[in-house]
Amino acid sequence: MKMGSNLQSFLHSATPNVPSKRIPQRCNLVGKDTIEYFTLGDLWDCYKEWSAFGVGTPVVLNNGEDVVQYYAPYLSAIQIYTNKSSPTLRNTGEDSDLAECESESWSDDSESDKLSGTLSNHSCKIWDTTSPDSNFDQDGSSPLRDRLGSLYLQYYEMRSPYWRIPLTEKITDLAQNCLGLLTLKSIDLSPASWMAIAWYPIYHIPTKGNVKELSTCFLTYHTLSSSFQDAALENYEDIGKDIPCSGVVEEILGCKSKGKESDGVSLPPFGLATYKMQGDLWMKPDTSDHERLMYLHSAADSWLKQLSVQHHDFSYFTSHCTMDIGTSL
Repeated sequence: MKMGSNLQSFLHSATPNVPSKRIPQRCNLVGKDTIEYFTLGDLWDCYKEWSAFGVGTPVVLNNGEDVVQYYAPYLSAIQIYTNKSSPTLRNTGEDSDLAECESESWSDDSESDKLSGTLSNHSCKIWDTTSPDSNFDQDGSSPLRDRLGSLYLQYYEMRSPYWRIPLTEKITDLAQNCLGLLTLKSIDLSPASWMAIAWYPIYHIPTKGNVKELSTCFLTYHTLSSSFQDAALENYEDIGKDIPCSGVVEEILGCKSKGKESDGVSLPPFGLATYKMQGDLWMKPDTSDHERLMYLHSAADSWLKQLSVQHHDFSYFTSHCTMDIGTSL
């Protein structure tokens, strides 16, 4: 698939296409003929090869030469909210497992512990770095939480990129005590469920020496819920006014034509932040790249504010951003 620009090429490369299944009509209790969904375990399988070797992004250099820049993905943040009233949860008996895992989650204000990121073999330990004025009470209940669903898991990576472990390895660690991280279905998750992936450059082929523009790092935000598309169209209608919002959302989310059989569920980034983006390699002047990047950055910022989340990587990327994106928020 030929992309119109290097930025579009990266967004396409960073989009997992997850094998999907359909709920049989006899089990469908939500008013649709069929429901397409994926399991989180199948989602992580999409990242296995990328975690080991990196994902290749075709890039056209300013001198016209073609290279493939490889990026390694790392889990930057994840929040999973469940719909406990979901028919599939009731039918599979996962409710008790969810309650147990959630009760074992904890937060530690010790900075050294946050930086170490060590997981115990006996509990599901999750860093809680929400803002001090978070809408959550001490007991975990609030009107906001009631709207979002039941918080099952949240994790924010605080360590330096040099000390992070591959994405699939991190998922394996977290899943030791939170089995739902492998078994939950997208149809069971609230639209507020999301993850952020940090992409760091590792090498490019053919080697072209030290090309500074290829040192750019990306932070992508992805939905984990089957219900996200409708919510996105409602929540982001005021974002990115420079280009039609509905068209942007459809492009980013990869909306499919009704009735068309698909090979899987595509999860393109709905938000984006960059670090070390220099020159015009990624944003061509004669394209809508700048507007697209502004929209994606604004969407990520709005998303985090709605959830009252302080995302460490997003704050770092934004504070070190060399573009003029931050001034437009």
